[in-house]
Amino acid sequence: MTEGANVLTVSQLNEYIKKVIDADSFLSGVYVKGEISNFVAHRTGHYYFTLKDQGSLIKSVMFASSASKLKFVPENNMKVILHGRVAAFTRDGTYNFYCDRMEPDGIGALYIAFEQLKRKLTAEGLFDQSRKKPLPKIPTRIGVITSPTGAAVWDIINIVTRRFKYAKVILYPSLVQGEDAPPQLISGLEYFNRTGSADVIIIGRGGGSMEDLWAFNNESLARAIYASRIPVISAVGHETDFTICDFVADRRAPTPSAAAEIAVPDTLELMRKINNITGRMELLLSKNIERKKMHLKMLSESRVMINPLNMLDEKKAILLSEIIRLEAAIKGNTVAKKNRFIELSSMLSALNPLSVLSRGFSAVFDKEGSLIKSAAAVKPGDELSLRLKDGEIRTTVKEIEIFDGEDNE
Repeated sequence: MTEGANVLTVSQLNEYIKKVIDADSFLSGVYVKGEISNFVAHRTGHYYFTLKDQGSLIKSVMFASSASKLKFVPENNMKVILHGRVAAFTRDGTYNFYCDRMEPDGIGALYIAFEQLKRKLTAEGLFDQSRKKPLPKIPTRIGVITSPTGAAVWDIINIVTRRFKYAKVILYPSLVQGEDAPPQLISGLEYFNRTGSADVIIIGRGGGSMEDLWAFNNESLARAIYASRIPVISAVGHETDFTICDFVADRRAPTPSAAAEIAVPDTLELMRKINNITGRMELLLSKNIERKKMHLKMLSESRVMINPLNMLDEKKAILLSEIIRLEAAIKGNTVAKKNRFIELSSMLSALNPLSVLSRGFSAVFDKEGSLIKSAAAVKPGDELSLRLKDGEIRTTVKEIEIFDGEDNE
């Protein structure tokens, strides 16, 4: 069966297939479209995915050198058009599609990148209305970050000068288009925040295509605007143009000219408001003065002002009445206290054991002055004193007689 046949090893066959594929110029640069599935973004920056349609699929790879140039991040179920080459992998006997360019099928890559970044920053809260800073009412320093040669800067300067001549425009020149623009725009924001040389910042440029305005859809620029301590007005393109800067800024202006009008008050309008406030203050002051005059007139026509002695007589009468009332109260209180004193003195006198002396009785004390209450408390020879109503008798006990059946000592 194999006599005279050229028998190949598996490796030789796969190598042959690889050479055939590599030699096919058509397969070295082909466009293919399909739907992405099994997408994996490797930490090295390489993209691995499967490209499929209704009938078939092919393993695909996009290396980091090509993936880094994409304006958007591929996602599962995204329909795309790829450019690349087909190459065989001899070890596994498979072939892959190696992609070097990718674009969405039916919708622009920039639009997808815009929507992806918008969703990401929205989820992080960078667009929340609650964190937006209010613009100063009367700023005197307007920081402007834009191209020094564009029409936008002159529109801003002319409108600021016309509306509010007291404000100073400070220009930070920057590119507004291309890959080098975002770093310069960020440097402008950092400069004004570092030096504190502006009360409000206008960042923007005139109109253009989505590609022209793409620098203002930069993620790093959006985060720099979010971090700014100074309020930022975004003025990019025309009224129908929207960029990521517009969403993250504290205020969005449809045009650079509109940004200047938002940033500073109109002098005439401000003067009108000041005149209204001044007029109202004068009116309120005039009314207040009139009320004070009327009150003063009423006081000057009062009886006490016409004849002050009447007021003095009334006060004298009140004082005399109070004196009489106070004297009566003091007298009544004194009598009551005196009567109470007499009553207490009588009670105290009745309780005094010496008060019975006035009725012919006497009190007996030992030589220490203690009252003798019982005959049993003394013995013959003790010195005693007998206190009478009008004097004291000192004596010595000769004998003692105890009553109630007790024997004499």
